[in-house]
Formats: sequence, structure tokens, C-alpha cells
Amino acid sequence: MPNFLTRMGKRPKTTENYTLILGWSNRIYPILQELAIANSNVRKPRVVILSKHSIEYMEAELQFRVRKLGKLKVITRTGEPNNSADLNSANFSRAKSIIVLASDADLGPIVAAVQAADANSNIKIVAEIENASAGLALTTSTEGRVITVRSQELIARVTAWASRSAGLASVVLDLLDFDGDEIYFADVPALFGKTYADSLLAFNTASVIGLLKSDGTVLLNPTQDTVIDPGMKIIAIAEDDDKVVYTGVREDIAKSKVTDLAKRTQIEGRLLIIGWSPLGRAVLTELSKFLPEGSAVHIVAQERYVDIPELVDLIFGDLDVTFEAGTEDLAQLNKVDKDKSYNAIIVLGYRQGVSESEADTLTIATVSKLKRIFQESGREGNSTRLVAEILDSRKSELASVAAVDDLVVSDSLAALLIAQISENPALAPVFEDLFDAEGATLNVRDITDYAKLGKSVSFAELVATARNHGESAIGYRLGSGAGAEGSTGVVLNPSKTSEFVPVAGDSLVVIGDLS
Repeated sequence: MPNFLTRMGKRPKTTENYTLILGWSNRIYPILQELAIANSNVRKPRVVILSKHSIEYMEAELQFRVRKLGKLKVITRTGEPNNSADLNSANFSRAKSIIVLASDADLGPIVAAVQAADANSNIKIVAEIENASAGLALTTSTEGRVITVRSQELIARVTAWASRSAGLASVVLDLLDFDGDEIYFADVPALFGKTYADSLLAFNTASVIGLLKSDGTVLLNPTQDTVIDPGMKIIAIAEDDDKVVYTGVREDIAKSKVTDLAKRTQIEGRLLIIGWSPLGRAVLTELSKFLPEGSAVHIVAQERYVDIPELVDLIFGDLDVTFEAGTEDLAQLNKVDKDKSYNAIIVLGYRQGVSESEADTLTIATVSKLKRIFQESGREGNSTRLVAEILDSRKSELASVAAVDDLVVSDSLAALLIAQISENPALAPVFEDLFDAEGATLNVRDITDYAKLGKSVSFAELVATARNHGESAIGYRLGSGAGAEGSTGVVLNPSKTSEFVPVAGDSLVVIGDLS
């Protein structure tokens, strides 16, 4: 249960170095949970919430929706986030960071109010926004003080990528949450004058993913011959910052010969999307970037939850997109599935004419029907990848029982990214690059591209092989472990000396070109 420091009429003075949340949305619940984990070692962690809702409403909602927050204390304030007097009542000038949860239309006035109240402050403002152009304009006009998070783009991208790479959604969640390994920056003079290739094998308990130049430029998975100059920092994934310890370049492995990767051929894709929301358009936009000409997408959605004209004559590059209205009952799903040739099935959560909880219930029911169809047709564990979007992270455990290949938990993805950047604004360009379709990005590759099946291999050897293919390896996924008692099978940042025996279905998690 959350710890509250306020009741009506009581306004305790807030301490310095706290997180201020302006506004209110469903993102607030997972954000608080992540901030609680991130600040578990802080002596007196605080979060102040200023919204137009009453204190009674906020406390009741938080008690109902939020799990244990440990030492984190929540202070609630009723007021208008775009009112300077209300901002001052929240002691905003003492915050270490500000998170804005508001519509695109309300975001500008709130930022203006914060700047007007304290024009000389360097407190970073992290805000979720849908319009990319408006976000760029806001960041530019505030000289970088406002960092915008385009959550819908991230959710759409992960959903699309998960349709072609099993485990990718789990990798993203593991990378973003505060429970486990995170991204750190480290100054390592021992590597000055050496190359990025050298750095990949120079840390036993950290996985290097890029370099940070002295001017703040992020080089994610740069070319292997990039020289590390004085002033550059290593960007690495580790359990903690003190785990980014230089252990020396592994010359014994670095010079080993590797077999060239077989050319990855693009096969025409056939995808089925069940359910629809504005997110669907963003998902199709992402799919059109990597599906080859001749690929087809069929959409099935219930009329009462969608705007039918929006789904007619959809055009996304060379994709052949068709739509069919229906009830998503077993009979229709059986009929749609009759040719059994879909590469992937994506189940999206509805957002119109239905509550978040009801939408997730519909999604879980649809996934269960699909699994039943697979079982009855003898295709359980077949090559059709099943991806489901869950809106409320509280339903993710229930959804996992349905044994989908990947769960895309929308509120968690957005909240995790917002919380990470609010705790460390320097990570913003790293995540921007990592989740951008251009340049280096996350990939989950078949393990046979890097190692022989049935033969023990160390993670250092896998890193060396991936390095020689121009990629930065950060972990692996055991196919047999996915779905077992809620496990995703993902092992992020194992020690370089750890070993395992790859089997069919295992994958290597790398950062490299999207292909």
C-alpha cells in the first residue's frame, strides 16, 4: 500500500531532490512503482503529485491501483499544474526532475508556467507527447530543458518488431525497468587509444553497447574500428555502476576466426491483426518498413469498438491490407485461420467504447481462443508467432498464462521510459537511438548464426562472434525457458565467463542494424 504524507488540510514541507509529477493519467501507477525501485537505496525518497483531482480521489486511486512502494512516500496536492501559485505550493523549485502527464494541448501551458515561475532553473522536464513535430519544437524552444517521450511510437515499434523476433518485447522491458541491469556511463582511461571492438570484450560483468563523446553525442554500436579518444565514455549495461569494471582486452578470443553470416533472406509476410485502435496505424507503419513487397496484413475487429471508415482502404507502402468486421468468436477465428499460413498474429487492445480492463479481458479471451484453435489443429508450438498487447500491467500475469510468444505491456513500456529518463536525463539520447528504426537497434537473432547447437559456448565467445559481424551482444534468450512459470527466457548481461549449451529455439540478443 502506498505511503501518504498528506490528508486534507495538512501540507508537510517537502524535502529537496524529489520527483514532481504534474497532472494525472493511467501512466502514474507504473511510474510510481518504478520510481520506488529506482530510489530503494535513497534515505527518504519522495514523490509529489500536483493535479486538479482532489486529494481523496488521488489517494483512493493509488491505494487501489498501486502495489507496495517500499520506502517511497507520496505527497498529493490539488491544484492546476499550469498555475504558478499552485506550482509554488508544491515546492517545485526543489525537485530533481519533473514529469508531466497531460494531453499534447495542455503540455505547452504547463511547461510555460514552470518556466515563468523559475526561468533560471535547470530542472529537466520529462513529458509524454504524441506529436513528434510538436515534441521536437518544444525541446528546441526550451533549449533541451524539456525531454519528450513518444510512447505510442515505442509501443508500436516493439509490437511490430515482436511479430518477427520472439522475445524482443521482454528484452525491452528488462532493459527499461529498474529491477536488474540498467544502462550506465563509465570513464575508462585504460581504453583510450583502443577501439570499440576492444571494449566489447574488456568487461566481465558489463555489456558494452556504445560510446558517449565529450560533446554529448551518442554512438550506439559504432563501427568496430572506432577509436576511443580521451573524454569519451563507455555506454554499458550492468547490474550497477560499480560493476562496469575494466578486466582487460581478450586477445585470445578477439582474434578467433568466425564463419560469415548466411545472408538473411526476406520472406513475404502474412500477418493477422485482431482488434484495433489508433495504435494499429503506427504498428502498420512500422511493419511496412521491414516486410518485403508482396506481404499482406488482414485485420479483424468488432464494429462496436472501432470506427469502420477508418479501416477501409488502408494504404501502408507495399503492404496489402484488408479488413473484416466480426465478433472474434471461435467460429470466425477458425474461419480466418483456415489457411494456417500466418507468420504472426497480433492481438491489439481496443480503446474506443470499452474500459481498459474490459479491453484486456477481450484480448486475453481472444488469445485463449487462438491457443485452443492451435491445439485442436495439432499446431501448438507452431511457427505462427502470437503477440498480444495488454494495456494494464496488472493483467500481464494473467495474460502470461495464455502462453503468447510476446506480451507488449503498453502502460509499462511508457512508464518505464518516462521513469528512466526522469532519474537520468542523459539516457534520453541513448534510448532515442536504440528505439529509432534508423541505425542501431535491438534484435533477437537465431543462435545458430553465432554458435553450434549442442556444444557449450561462453558468452565471451558469442560476444566475439557478434562483434565480428558488426553487432554488440547483450544477452541471450533460451527458447525452452520462455513461458515457464512466467519466465521470458531472457538472460540479459550474463558474465563473459558464463557458459551454456545452445539448442534449437535459442537466440542471441544483439544491438545492430535492423534486418
